[in-house]
Amino acid sequence: MRRRFEELRLAVVFLTRLPAGRLKDPIPELSAARWAFPLVGLAVGAITAAVFWVLTVMGMAPMLAAVLALAAQALTTGALHQDGLADVADGLGGGRDRAHALEIMRDSRIGSYGALALVLTTAAWIVALAEVGQAWPLLALAVASRLAMLAVLVELPSARAEGLGQSASARCRPYAPGLIVAVACLLPLGWAGAWAAAAMALMTLLLANRALKRIGGQTGDVCGAAQILSETAGLVALCLS
Repeated sequence: MRRRFEELRLAVVFLTRLPAGRLKDPIPELSAARWAFPLVGLAVGAITAAVFWVLTVMGMAPMLAAVLALAAQALTTGALHQDGLADVADGLGGGRDRAHALEIMRDSRIGSYGALALVLTTAAWIVALAEVGQAWPLLALAVASRLAMLAVLVELPSARAEGLGQSASARCRPYAPGLIVAVACLLPLGWAGAWAAAAMALMTLLLANRALKRIGGQTGDVCGAAQILSETAGLVALCLS
């Protein structure tokens, strides 16, 4: 039990800026903490949902409340996933070949593809949440999108010999905890939740297929892009449900 708790703390430290205490030796391997990635979504989603709910109850316009909810999410995660999305868009969009794409993804500067991806995804996220107008979906999608991220990490080979994609990869498939929590959170949404889950799965498959063809697998940036893209796809699907 103590080992699992330490793995959960490591996942919190890695994926968020939330205080989780100082990790003590022996620190678990990141690959051992992968199962907890979707559970971290509970904390991120709860904070994002709470901000949106409080602001809308106070009478703030849904669009502005959605902007501030996204800001709260970015502060909680350190904009980790948005950074991954920008790098992936630049690399997959502008790379001449596999090596060049990976080189671009290492560059901390944002290019035109990355900027456009961030603008479009952010706009879609905000408008979709304002249209949905409810806080609970944020909790459900935060968990489910990190399950999508976990699937990319587990199912695709690492595109590099080092980095997150390599250090967190392993043969086992630790889906059970995250899948149980994701289903429990999506069930209250009914058929709308099922459509959202399908849209998230489709978006994840499209990204995974593109990454496999262009760079030969996943990196930490690809996993981050999978999270934010699948979450946005889920919100858009809820608008259409």
